[in-house]
Amino acid sequence: MAKLDWIREELNELKEKGLYVTIRKLESAQGPWVVVDGKRVLNMCSNNYLGLAAHPKIKEAAIRAILDYGVGAGAVRTIAGTMELHVELEEKLAKFKKREAAILFQSGYNANLGAISALITKKDDGVFVSEELNHASIIDGMRLSGAPKVIYKHLDMDDLKKKLEEVKDRKKKLIVTDGVFSMDGDLAPLPEIADLAEEYDAMVYVDDAHGEGVLGEHGRGIVDHYKLHDRIDFEMGTLSKAFGVIGGYVAGPEEAIEYLRQRGRPFLFSSAPNPPDVAAAIAAVEILQHSDELVKKLWENTHFLQNGLRELGYDLGNTKHPITPVMLYDEKTAQEFSKRLYDEYNIFAQAIVYPTVPLGTARIRLEPSAAHSKEDLQYVLDAFEDLGKKTGFLK
Repeated sequence: MAKLDWIREELNELKEKGLYVTIRKLESAQGPWVVVDGKRVLNMCSNNYLGLAAHPKIKEAAIRAILDYGVGAGAVRTIAGTMELHVELEEKLAKFKKREAAILFQSGYNANLGAISALITKKDDGVFVSEELNHASIIDGMRLSGAPKVIYKHLDMDDLKKKLEEVKDRKKKLIVTDGVFSMDGDLAPLPEIADLAEEYDAMVYVDDAHGEGVLGEHGRGIVDHYKLHDRIDFEMGTLSKAFGVIGGYVAGPEEAIEYLRQRGRPFLFSSAPNPPDVAAAIAAVEILQHSDELVKKLWENTHFLQNGLRELGYDLGNTKHPITPVMLYDEKTAQEFSKRLYDEYNIFAQAIVYPTVPLGTARIRLEPSAAHSKEDLQYVLDAFEDLGKKTGFLK
């Protein structure tokens, strides 16, 4: 239809500029090696940091929950959807995070939407003070709120102080930041943020989606990493990355979490997470409570891969995390690397281009996991050395 011709033109333009994202289809369980579009490939772009997505104990927990509770929760949490499994998971998450309470949402995205839009609303004399590179779900939560926001420069504490000074007379101030920035692997300077929050009487909300299972003791996250449990008001976490399942939550003071149960829109208006997912998440938390073996293995693999790539001459930016951005800068170069890694080396590693990252900062984002062997990672290093020389990217 002529009225939709613009869509075809937009898609063609994306392809011409190297900005078209190829969405590949997995045909196996998540793991170090997967079947993608009928081809067995080494998986280097999953957030399954600890390899828990196909862990036997987690699969068994999900199967048992289906037999005991069925497949669906059947209702929203506030009507008939709160099962004992939901309460158990919230209690275990709060204990794991060393917080008073936690509230479970359907996803990390919904957790941010629900909590951020409830903590400050357009009716309040309040303002968000938001990190420049915050995740889209944080941005959408602020939009849903309708309250004003000011944005401070990435990791720039002088600019954060300046912005807090500008809004110091507001009744409510909420500093919102990612804990780990997902495209670069750098960390928010939480101790300095906590200091400024106390100076300006502001609340602090940290999205720790990529810190869960990775940073801190037993993978408790970035707040535990910096030992700031009593100085950070809210921690949002996801269950879909290191925990290997699905869902999100916010942990914090008991009264504040009870308030979110009354005002968090996804909690109020969307069906509760399904029993097998909740039971699987409980099993994941129990595994991490019991042992930090997988977290240690993840970091061993991370250091091996990142040291090898840097020795080859690749720029990995300022990452302090298993997130490994191999900077290729040019969008078409990144797309070519991704395609040739898949076609010639059987490595599944997607290109990250605009608008996910700014123009001119395209990259291949590699993500080692605890499930990878040293042989897997050496294979990646050999491939990046060979392909880098073939393309002329490495001299």
